[in-house]
Parts: sequence; structure tokens; C-alpha cells
Amino acid sequence: MTQKDTGESANTRSKQSAAAEREARLKQALKANMGRRKAQARAREAQGDTGTVQQAPKKED
Repeated sequence: MTQKDTGESANTRSKQSAAAEREARLKQALKANMGRRKAQARAREAQGDTGTVQQAPKKED
């Protein structure tokens, strides 16, 4: 099939490939971020930190 047979232009294909590349980069970034977050959670757990912030007691006037 030629380009004319499919009805796709080179511009359409390049837009699709650009979108696929962008999606692949985002997927890799998400995986890296999740890996870092899991590593941080494991480190907190090893230190006995629950990851929550305790609030200071309220002052009464």
C-alpha cells in the first residue's frame, strides 16, 4: 500500500510517532518516580518513620 492508498499523510504519521514518543517518555518517568517513592517508603519504614506529620498541641488562651 502506498501513502495515497492509506489516506495518511507524512505529517499525520509524524504526529502519531511524536505522540508515541511522548507517551513512552511519560511512562518511563512515571516508573522512575514510582521507584523513587517506593525506595523512600522503604527507607522511612527502616527508620521507623511512619511518614505522617504530628501536629503540635494547640495553645489555649
